[in-house]
Amino acid sequence: MTRPLLFAAIAALSGLAAPALADDPLAVHRWRSRVLVIVAPEGADPRIEAQRRDARARRADYAERDLVVVEAIGTGAEADRIRARFGIGPRDFRVLLVGKDGDAKLTEAAPIPAARLFATIDAMPMRREEKGRR
Repeated sequence: MTRPLLFAAIAALSGLAAPALADDPLAVHRWRSRVLVIVAPEGADPRIEAQRRDARARRADYAERDLVVVEAIGTGAEADRIRARFGIGPRDFRVLLVGKDGDAKLTEAAPIPAARLFATIDAMPMRREEKGRR
């Protein structure tokens, strides 16, 4: 079996068919990065800046854990797709930690402190494996 056919067969069997990935606004990060998603109805929300400030202060710790930040703020196609993907209402503020597998691991209605983020990530089997290789 040729490589493209083998990949297509594996993707179909594992539920990773192209249309499913195309519908996922975070698909580009799957198996590469953990994602901290900040969702807010408007950019003036002070909780956004609190979460950003924490991320900036811990930039090296985020990088060590392959953690990137994605924002879904206000209205727009991408923000709406992220809200729909995680079932978040248009007026809700949420911060989500999404694992490399694409699943939400932690969801809060307030900024998530770095210590809690890192403890959650560091307890993940994939992260423990990563630490063992480094």
